[in-house]
Amino acid sequence: MIISTYIGSGDIHSLMMGKETAGYLKLLQRFVSNETPYYNAKQSPIDALRTGAILEERFFLTLADCWQYQYFVQSTEMDVFKATLDFAQLHDGKVVDFIELKTMSFDDYIRQVQPIRESNDDMVAYVKKKHKEYYQQVQEQLYCTGLDSAWLVFMCVTTYDDDENYQRDIKDDEYTMVRIKRDEETIEAIKQRGEIFQTIKNHFKEK
Repeated sequence: MIISTYIGSGDIHSLMMGKETAGYLKLLQRFVSNETPYYNAKQSPIDALRTGAILEERFFLTLADCWQYQYFVQSTEMDVFKATLDFAQLHDGKVVDFIELKTMSFDDYIRQVQPIRESNDDMVAYVKKKHKEYYQQVQEQLYCTGLDSAWLVFMCVTTYDDDENYQRDIKDDEYTMVRIKRDEETIEAIKQRGEIFQTIKNHFKEK
């Protein structure tokens, strides 16, 4: 049985690319490769990935005990879709809310986010225009969880020094929370792109 047949929330950007693009073709290749991808962002040589992983853990320390870190969910309608939620709030074993965290440079945060951070409507418009891939990712996560809305958080990066980031205390003015509502049109587009992957998965399911 092919075991790597899934589309994770981090794959949605590639899924929604043109079908002739390298990103889409690489996703398709991985999908049928029978190799389960393993990611260890904290060991990445890429500063942004490594720093993002470290700051996720630091942000988790600011949350109440009702939140869980790196929680896995899967769609019950199209089981080809799964998502790992950065932070999930549970009630009676079910996800009732979640947070997707994204880091960004200090300059971008000050110039792009800081001026509009008090308006959720303006922030949603900003996300749709400047970070469409984040918006689509959250929509896939909403689809997997069945929720009507969730949080997308932008946090500014003040340094790429690992030692400093491991000790960083996250302050309220260093991040912005955006409430993203469920968008059925976007979810439907994601589902349509996923149909071929679901068909392949169904074909290789054990009888």
